[in-house]
Parts: sequence; structure tokens; C-alpha cells
Amino acid sequence: MVKQRVVVTGMGAITPLGLTVEEHWQGLIAGKSGIVPITDFDCTKFVVKVGGQVKGFEPTDYMDIKRVDRTSLVTQYGIAAVKMALADARIDMSKEKPERVGCIIATAGGLHLLLDMGVVMHDKGPSRVDPLTLSKVAPSMVPTIIALEFGLKGPNSSINSACASGNDALGTALNLLRLGHADIIAAGGCETQVNPLSIALCSRVGAMSKEPDPQKACRPFDLNRSGFVFGNGAGILILETLEHAKQRGANIIAELSGAGWSFDAFNETAPDPNQELIAMKMALQDADLRPDDIDYVNAHGTSTKLNDISETKALKMLLGDRAYKVPVSSNKSMIGHLACASGAVEAVGAVMTVKENIIPPTVNYEIPDPECDLDYVPNGARRQVVNTCLSNSFGMGGQNCSIVINKYKE
Repeated sequence: MVKQRVVVTGMGAITPLGLTVEEHWQGLIAGKSGIVPITDFDCTKFVVKVGGQVKGFEPTDYMDIKRVDRTSLVTQYGIAAVKMALADARIDMSKEKPERVGCIIATAGGLHLLLDMGVVMHDKGPSRVDPLTLSKVAPSMVPTIIALEFGLKGPNSSINSACASGNDALGTALNLLRLGHADIIAAGGCETQVNPLSIALCSRVGAMSKEPDPQKACRPFDLNRSGFVFGNGAGILILETLEHAKQRGANIIAELSGAGWSFDAFNETAPDPNQELIAMKMALQDADLRPDDIDYVNAHGTSTKLNDISETKALKMLLGDRAYKVPVSSNKSMIGHLACASGAVEAVGAVMTVKENIIPPTVNYEIPDPECDLDYVPNGARRQVVNTCLSNSFGMGGQNCSIVINKYKE
């Protein structure tokens, strides 16, 4: 069976580097860090002091005040990014069948807000909790409210496969489009993990960097890396069947040609490079490509000891003799780890890399780790033709998803 081709026709982004795709992209290629001392809450008692905070976001620039009052920040980021992406794709919903336009969002929702309601219930009783809390905290309500805002009546789902979720959402949308369930899907992720609960939990596990200097905290593949740094934001791609995109004369930015999944079944936290390899192979197979076709790898690159070594091993197994010739870099070095949204935001960067032929660097790379010895594009962007990008997202617990993004060709 001939696969329906799926293309990217629009994008939107809210990240620690800026409030548009262009601001985000210019920050990436400049090697700018969006990781700063945390000011969103009082972190005096926390061992983690830095995060990728979004700066200057005003929700009423993207939605009316009533919607703002009834939603949490994570949904507001999602609405803003989808609004930008739909505009970028020049989609006029009055000319589309709304049941053919879907919304697939990777997110953990606003679960940390339950802390506040726990205090209210303890101090004032169950009758005093905010009745809007459920719609603010539930992950399923994020795509629900986004689709309600824009009248998207097609397939609607929230995806949560830990740190693989962003790619998972894009791959799920890819297959829904191929199977004919929609013509257009707004797919991606949004997160607000720079919050007291998430940081308290993950720092207790020992996975987060305790480095107080924001410019040194996130250093993927560097020998002195000490853990990941959380970031906030959203990334959305408008995915569309090639047939539909051509019919409406859309501007095609790139092609999403493949996605692959695997599961480690190995350990609750430690990764297995052999299973990461399978996800990458499956993505390439789905795209009808070979490892030799890869020009650049947008790495998962979390800045944790185990993950960076595991991904490096998997790439060596995948690429063989070419492993030292294919550039690999981590956007997380500049924006932090956006958890469920990380793959989606990094896909925005990957699409721009393919479009502009500029590879963003891995910043803060100073001392090579003997176990991480590939070309990580250290500290400065690189101009190079990139026809095919492999982008990895590997979730804690072993949920893996890789996607392939290509230059669009007739």
C-alpha cells in the first residue's frame, strides 16, 4: 500500500528563547541560553535553582480574558502556539470541514495545581475547592480546550509517554493522517514543569542539575554534566496530507516522513541503547530511508550521565562507521527539558534546520566525555546542507519514539 505523504505547513512556538518560532530559532542558532534563575516561585528551600522560564508571555494577546480565567498556563501556552501555527499555515477554518481537522497534544497538564486545592480542602473543606480545577489540571482537557477555542472537531487526544510524548504526538498524528482520519492535525506539546512539585520530585530522584549557575547547569554530553534542567513552553506543527496541502495551495515547509516506537522493558529509570536503536531503525524504515541517509541527529541529549551515554551508544550502533561524521546536537542545552513537550519543541528546531541548512549547537560543551565521543556541534552553529534529520525522544522508564523530518521534494 502506498503511504499517504504528510507535510508540515505551519508552526508555532512559545519557549524560553522567545514567543515566536523565529525568536526561538534565532536563539538556537546564536547558541543563546534561555535557562535562568527561577523566579516563577520561591525556590529558597529547593536544591534546584534554575530553569527554562518563558519570559514576557501575556495570555490575553492570544485569547480573551474569559478563556484566560478558566484555563491554566499550560493550556494557554498550547492555545498560543496553535494560534500561531494555524496562522502560519494560512488555514481558514471557514473553508475546512472541521471534523477533518484534529488536535493531538503531548502534556502532563497542570497536575501541580492540585497542591493548591489540597491545601484548600484541608483548611476549608471539600465544598470550597475550585470547580474549574479539573479542567485546569487534567491532561485530556488541554487538547479539548484548544480544539474548542479553534473549532477543531477531528481526532482529539492527549499523549503522555513521559519524555517521548512530543514525538509520540507527532507520530500518532502522522498515522491518523495516513489512515484517512483527518486532513489536518495540529500536533505537538505544551508544558509548565518549572513548578515546585515537578522540581521537588525530580530533584529527589537525583536526575536534576543542582548547579546554581544557569549558564553551566545544562551541559549535554559534557564530562561534567550533572543532570537535566526543566523548561516551560509549547511547540506545535500543522501536519497535513500532501494531497490536501496541494489542493489549498499551502506553503510546504518540510515533510514528516517517518516515526518509530519501542519500549525498553529494562529498568524504571536507566535506559537501554539496544531498544533506543530499535525506535530509530523503525522510524527510518517507516520513512523508507537508511541510516546512510541521515545528515543530522537532533538528540534527546538530556545532560544526564546515563541518557547521554546510552544515546551515544545507540547512534554508534545505528550509524556504524559514519557515527563520527554525522553531527548530533541537543536543543535542551539552551531551553532545558520540556518533558512531554520536549520532542515537539525540538521538532520545530529540526524543521528549521532542514529548511535553513543551519545546525544549532550543543552549548556548554567544554570537557569531552570519553564515553560520549561523537560530533556534538560544540558551542557554535554550523552551516551544512541537511536533507534528512532524525530526531530522538526517549522517556524515563523506557518509552522511546524517533521521528524523521525531510526536505520536501515532489
